[in-house]
Amino acid sequence: RENFIHLRNPHLEKMKEDILYHFALGTGTHDFPALFGDVKFVCVGGSPSRMKAFIAYIAEELGLGSPGDDYPNICAGTDRYAMYKVGPVLSVSHGMGIPSISIMLHELIKLLHHAKCSNTTIIRIGTSGGIGLEPGSVVITRQSVDATFKPQFEQVILGKTVIRSTNLDEQLAKELMQCSKEINQFNTVIGNTMCTLDFYEGQGRLDGAICLYNEEEKLRYLKEAYDSGVRNIEMESSVFAAMCNLSGVKAAVVCVTLLNRLEGDQISSSHDVLVEYQQRPQKLVGYFIKKSLGKV
Repeated sequence: RENFIHLRNPHLEKMKEDILYHFALGTGTHDFPALFGDVKFVCVGGSPSRMKAFIAYIAEELGLGSPGDDYPNICAGTDRYAMYKVGPVLSVSHGMGIPSISIMLHELIKLLHHAKCSNTTIIRIGTSGGIGLEPGSVVITRQSVDATFKPQFEQVILGKTVIRSTNLDEQLAKELMQCSKEINQFNTVIGNTMCTLDFYEGQGRLDGAICLYNEEEKLRYLKEAYDSGVRNIEMESSVFAAMCNLSGVKAAVVCVTLLNRLEGDQISSSHDVLVEYQQRPQKLVGYFIKKSLGKV
């Protein structure tokens, strides 16, 4: 069954042209169905360089590229986001935090709609702080929860507080977990992900420029988070889940943990170790895409 992107905005139908300003793309200047109509998988992550590395990796995995091939940035007309494509896979950077990924997702979802894409899966791949997990563990998100452990995204719209669900596709999470078992290279768990508005105080760190709580209070909070089912902390998953839900898009969040926050706040692993950790979500999602396309 064809499952198309559902735009929850009747005003778009009245527009002669839709300019995706932060992508430097527009329906009046670009043929979206020709450029993007075959996209079935969209992978998004914070860093432009990481998303370029991912598209090179997936191109080789799918037999669509060779080592050293260059992949042009489709959004070269702007410095806000970077976008790369190979075959049915689109790789897009989203920056850091809820506001940045929210802007990107509004334009990405419209792009997929204008391109008439169907049965598209969007997966966020990234890094996070773990709770009670060995560094390098991969967390597939069951629910994104806020800093009070509620599975919701809260936003003020026209002066009123709007609350949206942050559940993610349960079947997709199970399929990703099965893929991790098949490649059997690193520890992977399904758990809740806490999405915060800040990297320092919002995540209970003791090493920011401002900190008005003590270590005992911090550890009590993180243990409460763990007991509620939280296994990692990042800053994008809540609005990602909410927007994908509203648009009828199957979505998942797959993040590697760079440290165990119960043991410290600063990332102390070597550069080489961190690079290898960051490749783990790429390997898992890359295997999932290959398996979905019958290439495993």
